Amino acid sequence: MTKIAFIGLGNMGGGMAANQAKAGHAVAAFDLSPSALERAASQGCTPVGSVAEAVRDADVVITMLPAGPHVLSVYSEQIIGVAPASALLLDCSTIDVETARKVAGLAKSASYAFADAPVSGGTAAADAWTLAFMVGSDEGDFARIEAALEPMSRITIRAGDHGAGQAAKICNNMLLGISMLGTCEAIALAEKLGLDPERFFEIASKSSGQCWSVSSYYPWPGPVPTAPSNRDYQGGFATAMMLKDLKLAQDAAAKSGATTPLGAQAEALYALFDGMGHGGRDFSAMLQLLRGQAGEL
Repeated sequence: MTKIAFIGLGNMGGGMAANQAKAGHAVAAFDLSPSALERAASQGCTPVGSVAEAVRDADVVITMLPAGPHVLSVYSEQIIGVAPASALLLDCSTIDVETARKVAGLAKSASYAFADAPVSGGTAAADAWTLAFMVGSDEGDFARIEAALEPMSRITIRAGDHGAGQAAKICNNMLLGISMLGTCEAIALAEKLGLDPERFFEIASKSSGQCWSVSSYYPWPGPVPTAPSNRDYQGGFATAMMLKDLKLAQDAAAKSGATTPLGAQAEALYALFDGMGHGGRDFSAMLQLLRGQAGEL
């Protein structure tokens, strides 16, 4: 039985930790939220009172934290030097590349194996252990990393060295945010032209407009039963989280000299929607903004 320390039990982390417990591992779980700890206990994890208590005897430490400063603080002050040197450290948060590399350097200097391993798939995939992991690590550590992530994963891909996992996640989500806006614009135009959005799905999902935002996450209720559009855009991937990732992408673009005008426009539109008070809605609810119906959400 592998001893897992899981730090961060939010919308994503809670389901991920539960799947480690379902796989038969001993999961010591910590979060600042008492209700998150209660949910973790109900799903087979053992709630503990601190990060130090969680990691003290861990074989694998998994973190799922809000942003780069949290990751740097938790690793530098509460994990490195407290967890056994033999422990595998996996950060599944979505943060900036520079912080991921800084944490990796701190871990390596203390003789830990570390990976940045952000995820794609949203809360439904976190609950169903079908996440995609994008890993930045030393090549020799990857087999061990892949095995540790297996109870939560549909696919695990090594993107490259430390920081490459975060680079892959940032670029992937910029593409997703842009493609969802294109899908929403097309649906809004189809409706204005008198084309039924469900019939448009039949066409777009089988022609050159096909993309994940159409075929797997269609923002109009009906055609994709599992999509958040059928739940009043609740659950899924929050607009505020998409905005966070787009901000990371634009910051990375500015620092690297990349030209990303569509990414910049996407950030502006999601920021507008978030500023209207819809940050908690799934990002596909952007359709309602483009239809002029945001006020009815």
